[in-house]
Amino acid sequence: MVQIKVIIMGAAGRDFHNFNLLYRDNPRYQVIAFTACQIPNISDRIYPASLAGKLYPNGIPIYPEEKLNDLIRKHNIDEVVFAYSDVSHEYVMDKSSLVNAAGANFTLLGTKQTMLESKKPVVAVCAVRTGSGKSQAARKVTRYLLKKGLKVVAVRHPMPYGDLAKQETQRFASYEDLDKNECTIEEREEYEPYVEQGMVVFAGVDYGKILELAEKEADVIIWDGGNNDTPFYKPDLHIVIADPHRSGSESSYYPGETNARMADVLIVNKVNTAKAENVRAVMENLAKLNPKATLIKSDSVITVSNPETVRGKKVLVVEDGPTVTHGNMAYGAGFFAAKKYHAQIIDPRKFAIGSIKKTFAKFPHLKEVLPAMGYGGKQIHELQRTINSSSAQAVIVGTPIDLAKLLKLTKPSARITYDIKEHGTVTIESIMAKFVKKHQL
Repeated sequence: MVQIKVIIMGAAGRDFHNFNLLYRDNPRYQVIAFTACQIPNISDRIYPASLAGKLYPNGIPIYPEEKLNDLIRKHNIDEVVFAYSDVSHEYVMDKSSLVNAAGANFTLLGTKQTMLESKKPVVAVCAVRTGSGKSQAARKVTRYLLKKGLKVVAVRHPMPYGDLAKQETQRFASYEDLDKNECTIEEREEYEPYVEQGMVVFAGVDYGKILELAEKEADVIIWDGGNNDTPFYKPDLHIVIADPHRSGSESSYYPGETNARMADVLIVNKVNTAKAENVRAVMENLAKLNPKATLIKSDSVITVSNPETVRGKKVLVVEDGPTVTHGNMAYGAGFFAAKKYHAQIIDPRKFAIGSIKKTFAKFPHLKEVLPAMGYGGKQIHELQRTINSSSAQAVIVGTPIDLAKLLKLTKPSARITYDIKEHGTVTIESIMAKFVKKHQL
């Protein structure tokens, strides 16, 4: 049998999952390499032998995606598998053209091959773009289930930025667990809200093993999606969030449109801050993509911890990193809070250093907000120095976690929290009530 030579394009998440399910221990294929992009410091590593299986005793190298064309030609690659998210359809086809021109097939794996089935009911909360409001919806889902006295475990889309072998399965139930695992800012933003609710959240690399662990502790599993990726577990209820601030993305971004077409419930969030015509456009587009789904409108309600700290002041606005970088948003919840309290927003680019400065160069649409980049200790330190050296009188923290607890800030700060409030009588609670009844929980 002639082996099919494969490269998997990824960003330290979906790529490893697809490999584990389809290629590990499969003699028909020889995975030559992974390529990596989007996230800093994830290339030039090895997918370790302990995770790669018996066919790869030396592990599998991970290269920067910039080397893809050369790798295809050097190793006479047969097939390139695209396995990361939150990119435009045009971007995907541009990569396909590059791969095809180099002589290889370009593959997008389907959900049938890449979703594991659970013995426990699964609620998946996903989106059509990163930063649409998944966390708000997921918190509301979990609050309802917890009030019913159910054991709820969250499984988060992977973010394995450290030692991959050590991160095969990760369980977080306390702040000490976050510290012990040396979580990045992005990881903390996703895990802390569950820990604050007294819940357990799992993440890691091997989602088959993670599922087995989660099933031992849960009555219900919440799949908390990353970016706009599709679920790793087959959902019994699939909730997908859309953002009218990026009208049109629901049908022009990969794999967000896949989520929109699969969803049982589609929620158009941030209606209170978006233009009415954009809300209508997204509603109409989603109805065409998935006429069978329940369609809901909701507001993203912002609360400021101590508004007098920022009212009328000169402020630096810090926003969720992925939302305003590859999510292409020029602003977030912190920006709207600053406007609400008549604060003067300073330009953060003047004070950026090191990798933070490079981030602004890479994402020139960012002019009024500072992305909370924190992939490793050095970058966290650079973020802290950027904030503290600014001319701001106060800091507005629009990230899902309170950065003031993680960074040593020399300026007073106000934390922004946000929740979801649905329009009409069909709500997340009413949908979850039907779910609980259906599954006799």
